[in-house]
Amino acid sequence: MSLRLHDARRGGLVAFDPLPDRDHVGLYVCGVTPYDTGHLGHAFTYVSFDVLHRYLEYLGYDVTYVQNLTDVDDDMLRKARETGEDYLALGNRWVATFLTEMAALNWLPPDHYPRATQHIAQVLSLVERLMENGLAYAAEGNVFFDVSADPSYGQLTKMSSDAMLPIANERGNIPDMPGKRDPLDFVLWQASLPDEPAWESAWGPGRPGWHIECSAMASAYLGEQFEIHGGGADLAFPHHESELAQSEGAGAPRPWVSHWTHAGMLGFKGAKMSKSLGNLVLVRDLLRCYPGDAIRLYLIGHHYRSEVHYAEADLARAADVAATLRRACLRAEQLSPADPACADPSDLVQPVAGHRARFLAAMDDDLQTPDAVEQLEALAEIALTAEDDAVAAQAGWMVRELGGRILGMRLANVSAPEAAINA
Repeated sequence: MSLRLHDARRGGLVAFDPLPDRDHVGLYVCGVTPYDTGHLGHAFTYVSFDVLHRYLEYLGYDVTYVQNLTDVDDDMLRKARETGEDYLALGNRWVATFLTEMAALNWLPPDHYPRATQHIAQVLSLVERLMENGLAYAAEGNVFFDVSADPSYGQLTKMSSDAMLPIANERGNIPDMPGKRDPLDFVLWQASLPDEPAWESAWGPGRPGWHIECSAMASAYLGEQFEIHGGGADLAFPHHESELAQSEGAGAPRPWVSHWTHAGMLGFKGAKMSKSLGNLVLVRDLLRCYPGDAIRLYLIGHHYRSEVHYAEADLARAADVAATLRRACLRAEQLSPADPACADPSDLVQPVAGHRARFLAAMDDDLQTPDAVEQLEALAEIALTAEDDAVAAQAGWMVRELGGRILGMRLANVSAPEAAINA
């Protein structure tokens, strides 16, 4: 079976086929807005896409992975006012924390990590094209996307206009923003307040809207069309819906993106984990007690599109499993200093070959990592109990091959957390 991935626009699992005449697969994932601490919910999203990144490379694809930083928006500027800190310095501080935490979880850094403030020229070019195409209008120093002028708006989430507006308002939309013709029209360029950063434009000094920042950055690094756009499920609307509309409206080929893929939300204390609710589980706190492999295994023990409710007992069980997998790898190294067969699957003995095949089948089925982890556990059991040393070694090396290269665990002989993050 070849890889099938969920695509929100088409509404189901679709065979993954790279676009023709390209020498790489494009993967864009919406990154953090670094105005405050990150949390385990963010880690769930980025570890999930890290596994996708790793698996695509395992399958032989040359992946160009882009993850942006939203370093200028309403939340960044609000927090900077509250703290009296320069908004860029504020962002740099929290970005450093985020990158340190993700490195402790063995996250492969993106090929490109662009910042919105570095792509104002691309934003302005997109806005101008939308104006020329009759999909945007200027009013009182702002420029808005005219939702009524785009009959395809809603193609991603299939929501009615009545259902859209309350959700948009919860997620940053200002329905009565000066100059708006329709409350659902979203801002492409907005006039800056006196204490806000501003860039010159044909409509006066201002700053980019949230949605168009990602359209500009994705196209800058991946071209006018690419394969996978990801992020948390809460970004599907309005962020991704609006990205899609403005990118295709500005002239990108249709479909702009082949697969719109969303990670589920991680909940705690009965609600989605979020900064606004304060029900946060912080990665840096967990790293004081658990190795990075344990936290990573806890996260990938859930399917990336599932709704997860955090319980420390589940994390403790993941730590036990991670320790077992690590012991299996260490036994394999003791029995055979070099990988005896993983490079050539035809040399694998049963049942090692069977567990490997079931692991890869699970990954091909929209990254069913819980099923894949079960196969790793079965391989670890063989590595630790098989009387035939050659079979035990082969099983243990396969744990390292699949659990390391694809699922991204270090599987190192450590008894303490790989990284301690100081508060």
